[in-house]
Parts: sequence; structure tokens; C-alpha cells
Amino acid sequence: MSNDLTGFLSAWEYDPDRTMRIVEADDGRSVLQVRLPLGVEQYELDGRPDGERPRGYETALAEVEDRLRLHSQDEGHADRFAIEHDEAVRLQNEGVLFYYRYLLLFQMNDFERVARDTEHNLRLCRVLEEHCNSEEDRNAVLQFRPYIIRMNAMSRAMISLNDNLREVAQHIIESAIEEIETLSDIEAPAFQFERIRSLNYLQTAVKQIGELSPSVVAQLERELKDAVAAEDYERAAELRDRIRELST
Repeated sequence: MSNDLTGFLSAWEYDPDRTMRIVEADDGRSVLQVRLPLGVEQYELDGRPDGERPRGYETALAEVEDRLRLHSQDEGHADRFAIEHDEAVRLQNEGVLFYYRYLLLFQMNDFERVARDTEHNLRLCRVLEEHCNSEEDRNAVLQFRPYIIRMNAMSRAMISLNDNLREVAQHIIESAIEEIETLSDIEAPAFQFERIRSLNYLQTAVKQIGELSPSVVAQLERELKDAVAAEDYERAAELRDRIRELST
């Protein structure tokens, strides 16, 4: 088999307005592909985005959490369970993979998977916060916690809005605002920037939800699905931009 990708890339020419697609892999599973100017990225939709199973677990975080559980059972507490530098880096790298995927999934309005992936990274934050002794290693991830909380809240709020549960959506976002406001300060410019930006974003979202008819987003979502099914990608792009405006 040739390693040359020319034929594959020629069959899917780069179009900045149509960069993502979900295709069926050889074994029948669905995968997400992203067309870049000079190539293609492929993501698993479930499990780790790269499809790896670290030490036989679905994720590196799941393996660490299992060891933590066993340690707590044996010792009666979680004291002295420590995450050292190499493992912290391994977890951080996994968190970056999930970040890349949930950004794409948010653009595709797959809010259930965005909620799942951001919850993975929030669990990662908690594990590092509680068990990583290196402040530098902890803060490499925790500095982005406000942003992860924001994306998790917005995805769950969008799910609620699509179910016409406006009050639930408002409560989710208000709880996220409170959580971000009560986070302990981290001496990192990214943390301060992300906290301010995320609070502004969420406060605006609460206001917009209060002004919206609860059926508006759901109607736009239905129109988007119809446009994609009809391969009316120009209309789909317009609808996607409108939905994005309502969630920012």
C-alpha cells in the first residue's frame, strides 16, 4: 500500500467552510475527520481521541483513578497517593487531545459528547489538584480550569435548551459562574485571562437565555439538521453561526 496521500487529499479538496465530516471506518465504527490545508486529522468519537488504550484502560485518567481507588481501599484514605512529573505530563497530554476534540464537537453541535469530554478534563483537574505535589505540573492544567468549566456548562445548557428546559439551562450556567468565582487563584496569566473571559461569556449567556424563547435554539438545530441532510452547506453554515452567536 502506498504511503502517498495525494489521491486521498485530491478526493476531498480543502474547503474552509466544509472542514469536518463523520465517516465509517473499515470496522464499521464512526470517526471524525478534519480537512486541513495540508492534510487530514482523524479523531475517534468515543474513548481517547487517538484510539489508544493506555495500559489497557479507556484513558490514562481512568487508569490513574483506578489505582487511586485501590490505594484508598487498601489504606483507608487517599493520603500519600502521589502523581509524579512523568505521569502528570501524560495526563496533561491526554487532556489536550480531549480539548482538541471537544472544540470540534462543539462546532458540530454534538453537545452530549462535549459535556462528556469536558467532564473528563474536569476530573483530570481534580486528580492533579489533590494528588500532584508539583505546583508547576498542577498549574499547567489548572490554569485552564475556568475555560473547561465554561465549555462544560455551555454544552449542558444547550442540551437543556434543546429540550425546552430554559430554567435548567440558566441554573447550569449560574452554577458555573459561582464555581469559577470561587476558584483559588493561580499565579498564571492564562488563569486570570480565562477566568475573566469565561465569566463574561457565561454572564452574557444567562442574559441571552432569559431573553430567548426556549424553542428558538431547538428550531435552529432542526433547521441545521435539515440543511445538512439536503447538502445545503451554505444555509447550514449560516444556521451554525446563528447558534454559535446564541451560545456566546
